[in-house]
Amino acid sequence: MNQVLISRRKLGVTFTNEGATARVWAPFAQSVVLRHCNRQLDIPLQNDGSYWQITTAQLQSGDTYKFVLNNTVERPDPASLLQPEGVHGPSQVVDTNTFVWTDTDWHNLPLEDYLLYELHAGTFTPEGTFAGIENRLDYLVELGINAIEIMPVAQFPGTRNWGYDGVFPFAVQNSYGGPEGLHKLVDACHHRGLAVVLDVVYNHLGPEGNYLGEYGPYFTTKYQTPWGNALNFDDDYSDSVRRYFIENVLMWFRDFHIDALRLDAVHAIRDASETHILREIKQYVDVLTAQTGRPYYLIIESDQNETQFIQPLSSNGYGMDAQWNDEFHHALRVTAGGERNGYYADYYGIQHLAKSYRDAYVYDGTYMPRRARIVGKSTAGHAGRQFVVFSQNHDQIGNRMLGERPGQLVSFAMQKLMAGAVMSSPYLPMLFMGEEWGELNPFLYFVNHSDPTLVEAVRRGRKAEFAAFQTTANSSGRSAGAVDLSDPQDERTFERSRLQWPMITQEPHRTLFRYYQTLLALRKKSSLRHPDRESVAVLVDEGKQTLTLFRQHKQKTLPGSLTSAETVVCLMNFSSEPQSLMLPASDGDWHKLLDSADPQWNGPVEAPQLMSGNEAVTIQAESILIYTSAHV
Repeated sequence: MNQVLISRRKLGVTFTNEGATARVWAPFAQSVVLRHCNRQLDIPLQNDGSYWQITTAQLQSGDTYKFVLNNTVERPDPASLLQPEGVHGPSQVVDTNTFVWTDTDWHNLPLEDYLLYELHAGTFTPEGTFAGIENRLDYLVELGINAIEIMPVAQFPGTRNWGYDGVFPFAVQNSYGGPEGLHKLVDACHHRGLAVVLDVVYNHLGPEGNYLGEYGPYFTTKYQTPWGNALNFDDDYSDSVRRYFIENVLMWFRDFHIDALRLDAVHAIRDASETHILREIKQYVDVLTAQTGRPYYLIIESDQNETQFIQPLSSNGYGMDAQWNDEFHHALRVTAGGERNGYYADYYGIQHLAKSYRDAYVYDGTYMPRRARIVGKSTAGHAGRQFVVFSQNHDQIGNRMLGERPGQLVSFAMQKLMAGAVMSSPYLPMLFMGEEWGELNPFLYFVNHSDPTLVEAVRRGRKAEFAAFQTTANSSGRSAGAVDLSDPQDERTFERSRLQWPMITQEPHRTLFRYYQTLLALRKKSSLRHPDRESVAVLVDEGKQTLTLFRQHKQKTLPGSLTSAETVVCLMNFSSEPQSLMLPASDGDWHKLLDSADPQWNGPVEAPQLMSGNEAVTIQAESILIYTSAHV
């Protein structure tokens, strides 16, 4: 293991007492020159094996530069930290050591305590910047979440993009505020007790401004991905490509104080090496944790239900700390009345939701019709903290043809029930920005490419994507075929995706916000706080469309004393009619913790505050009712 990588970044331009060092991997180049863009100055780099580097006093923080390959090709730095003029312009020198951190008392939160809030920097606020997010941090604390998850910020073309078209993995998007803006945001988050999760993309690079292949074999024809040639993690020259991405991971944690990374679609990372790149990343991160004393988490997205990703290193796994569980979302959406086409076709509603509560994966070694094969492995032995669940996220909204949020698709009552279903799960809950007040603006797919041919290709691709997966009706009841697909390149598509902050002051949105506050507070103080899968039991009545979820947490009240257990019962009614359910036997009364049908949440009627065991209680239509055996 290269200890130098852990202590400081080596690629790009870095600073030591000797000056600025520029270092770039270009194994086939005959010459590499650093062209200073602020003045007429070319600085030849010296060959060091497959790397080229130079230490010079001629380069200062704030200067702009490009590399010239073989005296002909002029390109930005593959490890640039800032692209002030966009993906085609020069790189700017940034000294990350000059930022003065004030978060020395911050040591990250235990992963099991994370209450996540996913946001897109460009549409979360009117400003569309890191500073805009910083101005809303007190609001997020008031809401009750304790971790924000920021969609990718690696430099992408233009100013409008989800972030998955990034082409400079080390560069922080200039229109968001660049490295300085991200530094300030993370520091401010930590002061408020908020962890920061950053979404990163290691399975592909975007199509515009992707110059890595001109420097060396960053890609391989050995595998094909949905985006073209795969990143080269196991072919010839792959050692330097692996190093590039390992350095990127360490940079976010060490130099930007990021607390966790969310790794996009790791099933599309192709690597048949003896040591998978994810496993090697985890090994390096563990050493960094030992050096800094701060835990750092790696959270993945994968659609394979393959537990090897989240198995510990000691069990020959890749050591990832957690993963998004899309299957919980799919089962919940179908149970809540969503359409069953596209990838939803494999999910059968409330029975699959119950299975996801018990087993996380719905398909865990069973046959999936859409893929026509056995999918997944058992999650036995994996803790609840290893799975992130949600009722919505950027993908599940933005990949709908019309980008509708649940606020446009289901009733107010069902929105409350879906939120309760997520918060009462034995997993890590995540909200998507604006969910907490029932935002009605869509979250659409948007880009800002400069190449007309590429723009047209994106348009065609989106249309083809919805050929077999369309919404059945929009909020006005018109068929999907009568609605034009939003143009991803049109700036109006981006503007329509911004949150409407004034909405939170209006009803019923204000009430929904208060309901989410109450849910998050309940998650923190009751047995729901502990993502303990071992204590979960689920009962389902498919005819009534009801689900009863039992959660329990055992703890010793005092050293040497007997173990006490609080049981929480979550009664969910997904039907359009009130239903009667029996509370389980209990030595004492059942105390109500939450009732989404309470008039204070714009519901029809309040359920009893106290109930006896073996007593029937009425669950209102599309509602959740939570009782505890503990005295409150």
